Amino acid sequence: MNKSTTFRAISLFGVLTVAAAGLTGCSSESAGTAGDSTAAAGGTYTWWDPYPQHDESSDWGKRVAACGTEAGVTLERTAYDTTALTNQALLSAQEGTSPDVILLDNPAVSTLSDTGMLTTTDELGLDISAIDANLIAAGQLDGDTYGVPVGANTLAIYYNQDVLDAAGVDPASISDWAGLTAALEKVTAAGNKGITFAGIGTEEGSFQFLPWFWGAGADLTTLDSPEAISALQLWTDWVDGGLAPNSVISNSQNTTWEEFLTGDFGFAVNGTWQINSAAEAGFTTGVITIPAADGGAAPAPTGGEFITTPVQKDDSRYATTTKIVECMTTTEGFVETGNTFAYYIPPTAAGQDQILAEHPELATWIDAVAAAKGRTSDDLGTDYPKISEQLWTAVQEALSGSASPADALTKAQKAAESALS
Repeated sequence: MNKSTTFRAISLFGVLTVAAAGLTGCSSESAGTAGDSTAAAGGTYTWWDPYPQHDESSDWGKRVAACGTEAGVTLERTAYDTTALTNQALLSAQEGTSPDVILLDNPAVSTLSDTGMLTTTDELGLDISAIDANLIAAGQLDGDTYGVPVGANTLAIYYNQDVLDAAGVDPASISDWAGLTAALEKVTAAGNKGITFAGIGTEEGSFQFLPWFWGAGADLTTLDSPEAISALQLWTDWVDGGLAPNSVISNSQNTTWEEFLTGDFGFAVNGTWQINSAAEAGFTTGVITIPAADGGAAPAPTGGEFITTPVQKDDSRYATTTKIVECMTTTEGFVETGNTFAYYIPPTAAGQDQILAEHPELATWIDAVAAAKGRTSDDLGTDYPKISEQLWTAVQEALSGSASPADALTKAQKAAESALS
């Protein structure tokens, strides 16, 4: 191994921004940290993950331990909430106490890899050829791959079948923006509410806007393109026309879901992590992919974690670390992760086929993940948070009526260029 162990510091602001970005794609709430850990020698290897709500007796805790046993070692697991995990990982690299394995929310992979603290999949000899290209891209930077996704979640559109039946809307007929807008008009004309989504001025707002932004054909390097303007105009027109409530300006994904569960809305944009809640709603629900402007599934941003391997001073540890990673990333392992965490979709065709055989109701979500895209893809890496902040600011300005979509995005593009210069 010739990987440099030099740790290149980045600003705490950037770390916190990317860590917060990861929260949008997670399916579970955090419950605090589970204590500190340092890398140990001999028969003990260290593992960090963002699941403090799952203790050692949980299915997840047992699975991690079993992969250690299969590799011939004891895995000492420490759990942090998502933001704390990224910050603790950076601190451990500075102190030379990095764990052997970190399960890391995908937008933070580029942050850690940019510091030089992560090994590449090539250096560990990991075979990633079966991983879907659109999902592995979130872990790639400058031609190198810094981890393996253990699954993915993303956004789609839930619908209330009772509301749609009352309005005479067939959800299967919705294939583009025009069709969706027509459906919203029928729903509101029938006395119900149209669609709710999260337009809040945080990363969650960008996360929910990106399917429409990308679905229009826009690119994050040019926030003020005609395509980008058309996407923000769509949202603005929905709010101005009463097809979406004014509350979307401050809605988080949680509050959006609470609105949908009232039974008043025809549609709601939300994620894979609400599958169980939707099944328990007091009305019949279904789901469709978010349509692109002119048809087909729009690329929605991916959520989910990557299994990453920090640089170690003792490179003899990597052989065992590789065994641990391989244990977690078999087809069966991917499916087990999918079932453990609110149906994370496996990142391989074989895994998707297997989980679909067990859960045929996931077909739409598999289609959505197939069309999905990492926020840090296109080699944006650590530039993404700076761009995203300007994007959600533009969304806020347009939805509140303080600027037109065109003016808001022109301002956002100039601010992004300044932040990146």
